[in-house]
Amino acid sequence: MEIVPNMVIVIVTCTMILVMLPEASATRWTVGGNMGWNTNFNYTTWAKGKHFYKDDWLFFVYDRNQMNVLEVNKTNYESCNSDHPLHNWTTGAGRDVVPLNVTRNYYFISGKGFCYGGMKVAIHVENLPPPPKASPLISEASSIISSTTQIILLPIVFAIGATWDAFINL
Repeated sequence: MEIVPNMVIVIVTCTMILVMLPEASATRWTVGGNMGWNTNFNYTTWAKGKHFYKDDWLFFVYDRNQMNVLEVNKTNYESCNSDHPLHNWTTGAGRDVVPLNVTRNYYFISGKGFCYGGMKVAIHVENLPPPPKASPLISEASSIISSTTQIILLPIVFAIGATWDAFINL
């Protein structure tokens, strides 16, 4: 099978476009890492230094027979009040997933007194930062290549012209 030169150009162009597209993928965070959603763990320390972006997911893993996952406001988070949750994410499986699809602060606690044992976490969700701009070095390099190409091509064009002129005058 013979590959047509135009086909090669199309394949190379498509490959270059795919490589240049920014990678956009959400992160699924297991709350508490290997410890999961449990008592006697500092979730403030766990969340510190992490960047939670819009469209990430929180994955709560816990004992389904005892604990739960409640989203509350800041006041109820600070006082461990589970009486009026904004949302009860508990599904009964002990494996609950919470989508972070709004940029804001989220506050989660476990009711039944477990919040007092440390089962609470505050998450700040932000927009994904824009991809980095092209480096100034790349712009300079393309400028150098462009001027170098002009320096090389100009004498070649004159040489071809001179040869053509000599050939016609024979």
